[in-house]
Amino acid sequence: MKPDYMMASTPHNFVLRDGSKGNLADVDKRGVNKEAMKHPFAFADVISPDVTCASSCDGEGDTVASIIDENSDFLSEVLMKVCEERDLPLALKIGAHRGINAKLRQAGDGVVAFADGNALARLCSRFSKVRFLATFLSVNNQHEACVLASKFRNLHIYGCWWYCNVPSLIEGITTMRVEMLGTSFTAQHSDARVLDQLVYKWAHSRAVIASVLAREYTKMVVAGWSPRRSEVRRDIVRLFGGSYEEFMKKSLS
Repeated sequence: MKPDYMMASTPHNFVLRDGSKGNLADVDKRGVNKEAMKHPFAFADVISPDVTCASSCDGEGDTVASIIDENSDFLSEVLMKVCEERDLPLALKIGAHRGINAKLRQAGDGVVAFADGNALARLCSRFSKVRFLATFLSVNNQHEACVLASKFRNLHIYGCWWYCNVPSLIEGITTMRVEMLGTSFTAQHSDARVLDQLVYKWAHSRAVIASVLAREYTKMVVAGWSPRRSEVRRDIVRLFGGSYEEFMKKSLS
């Protein structure tokens, strides 16, 4: 098997403090949560269905180190080293809050209104030879994500994930990304918990992204530049995988 990347959905209480060393030597480590590693999606303790979110979703009771956590050796001593040695990018999906309504089980996940984008910035800074792919679940983080992507050459922004997979949000997010990053991002990705979701996801994504590009090309024509067919094709290729391939070929040394 030759994987293209590793992916993780960070827990809502994932933190990376300022000033921590690359090997996290100054952090009180608690080891890897081995029980969590036995279950998919179990990056943090699962809330019991018998308790309400009001008393258990504030993060105060999350005392066990998650798989990817600054209090675990797994992050710096295993994951980052493997990614760097094999030039394997780490794809992060940031901003999910698992089990806000635990009675709904896997359907009870929510969104962190303002995820900590600084954690991503510190990862990119401290592990500058590791490639990071990132997408945020909250629309509130999208502008910050664009700024970070323009500052770190080892960061690539991709997709409109989960609750952002809504035509009105795809339109706004894609427009902002084009205005700030040009075509140096991946507009959408084939991610779905239920396979059938890909059918409507790609149908409305293609239509919305095409509309965004049409408006941008219209602006260019008004400004006096008429894009050629080859240039339009080039941009579309970059938005749907080409810029990712260029990102992977880019030197980080």
